[in-house]
Amino acid sequence: MLALTKLLSLTKWVDAPARALMSLLFLISGVGKLAAVVPTQAFMEHYGVPGVLIWPAAAWEIGGGLLLLTGLWIRPLSILLAGWCLLTAAIFHTAWADQTQMIMFLKNMTMAGGFLILARAGAPGLGFDGKFSSAKGPQ
Repeated sequence: MLALTKLLSLTKWVDAPARALMSLLFLISGVGKLAAVVPTQAFMEHYGVPGVLIWPAAAWEIGGGLLLLTGLWIRPLSILLAGWCLLTAAIFHTAWADQTQMIMFLKNMTMAGGFLILARAGAPGLGFDGKFSSAKGPQ
């Protein structure tokens, strides 16, 4: 029982760095879209996605990355980010003969799986969700 208690007390110290690492992908990608609008729009249009969608895509990635980093609304956010990873993999990373594209596809699948686990677990510590739930007391 003591080992389980110790493990559960470590959760908050693992949760925040894991969310920070996962958020990097979205923050860097969103900022990268804004830093290279024309080439990113050309890339999107090459795959049949209207270039004008760069703006909501960048906003979603930056906003989602910030929410993930701060641990706010983690459960619903994780479901949406898992969907985003699956969607972008299906649109942009299906040229599996190209090893880089295969790796990108698998990275997106792995991130989606991680987000589904995060959706189940939530943000138990060191985030706004953890602060709000501990303020309410035991459920």
